[in-house]
Amino acid sequence: MATLLISDLHLDPQRPRIMDLFADLLAGEARRADALYILGDLFDSWIGDDDDAALATQVAQATRALRDSGVPIWFMHGNRDFLLGADYAARAGMSLLADPSVVELGGERVLLMHGDTLCTDDTEYLKFRALVRDPRWQAQFLAKPLAERRAFAAQARGESQKHTSAARPEIMDVNQEAVVAAMRAHGVRRLIHGHTHRPATHRFQLDGHAAERVVLGDWYEQDSVLRLS
Repeated sequence: MATLLISDLHLDPQRPRIMDLFADLLAGEARRADALYILGDLFDSWIGDDDDAALATQVAQATRALRDSGVPIWFMHGNRDFLLGADYAARAGMSLLADPSVVELGGERVLLMHGDTLCTDDTEYLKFRALVRDPRWQAQFLAKPLAERRAFAAQARGESQKHTSAARPEIMDVNQEAVVAAMRAHGVRRLIHGHTHRPATHRFQLDGHAAERVVLGDWYEQDSVLRLS
């Protein structure tokens, strides 16, 4: 038995193969898991729990089937699906997990994050994040018609791609000082996150002790699963 952790699937109707890979995981290996953690950006965009798109229904049915088989599913918001709410989570059989959260995995306290708040050098993104995480902004956005919200999401994706391609590579990665501060604040020696799409295991010293930061891979070209036994 193992705990499975994934992030950055960026599920989108234009990439049906990735949905197929996710469905295979849910119907196969995940059925034998202790738990499944999804650390953000399950969807490439999320415009509200009232979205009637077929993909949202397909995902909810697949995740609910896994939960009904006895495997708990924990979902943490990412920078693309931060509007996913309690209604959809309940329909999908997922439990919402705060970012950050400390959980016990394999007898060890582990800090789980999406990872975007660790990219403190990307000040332009952090300003945008603060705006869209404001409850007043969210309430106004969710009150708009679905068509208008879809148009905004498409525009936001385009702007995000422009920003990513124009920014210096180091700005798009985490800041080590932010990593150390987060781990120290939560009293852990292992951090697992996604967001940067740079899968790797980073080992370093933290206050005289061995520490580890594990970065989950994205699902743009293939699946990527971290297994903790």
